[in-house]
Amino acid sequence: MSKFYILFYLFLSVFSLKAQKPGKNIVTDIDGNVYHTITIGKYEWMAEDLKTTTYNNGIKIPNITGNINWTKLNSGAYCWYNNDEYNVAIYGALYNWYAVNTAKLCPDGWRVPSDEEWKYLEGYVDNEYAIGDEIWNKTGLRGFDVALAVKASSGWDRDVNGLDRFGFKALPGGERLSGDGRFFIMGFNGFWWTSDEDTINDGKAIYRSLIYAFDQMMRYTHDKTFGFSVRCIRDR
Repeated sequence: MSKFYILFYLFLSVFSLKAQKPGKNIVTDIDGNVYHTITIGKYEWMAEDLKTTTYNNGIKIPNITGNINWTKLNSGAYCWYNNDEYNVAIYGALYNWYAVNTAKLCPDGWRVPSDEEWKYLEGYVDNEYAIGDEIWNKTGLRGFDVALAVKASSGWDRDVNGLDRFGFKALPGGERLSGDGRFFIMGFNGFWWTSDEDTINDGKAIYRSLIYAFDQMMRYTHDKTFGFSVRCIRDR
């Protein structure tokens, strides 16, 4: 093969990669919201919390603003923190677990990560405990510096920001409480649903939390009527 054809082939390859670049590392939900994505090990994650107000089959998700109404739900719903749409641009929406359980929250081809997929993330990013370590099966705060690895490098109160080593950009979007429907602790804590129910109490589901003062990540269960943030994931 002549040098001309080699150079021409290399030019086409570079041009092709550049042409593909705008379509990579983003995903769009059914509402038209665009999210950056990152690859962590064998999964691609949204690098932002979900904002959609519509299931991926086109059905609108109920927006429940009243506190008492929120506590009585046994079907999918969402809200903005403090019912203030201004918060969505930074923190996304809060969803109850019934919305997660529809398997229709995420864009086509994406899903809410399972408990095991969160464990994989934790083991991948932590500097001491690897994927598959028994520590990730425990409840409560676990790991060594997993929170530092995934917390955003700005946006946390009291300047307890993370190192954001992987571009995960976890932010303290707070929660909506199950008992009285109040909004709570934005700026200090972030909460994310998994797709898994508690195997002992079917009224609860498994979640993850980052707490401003700790370098570890919380794994626990809460009532399905809590309002938490959601990240979406897909296989690479």
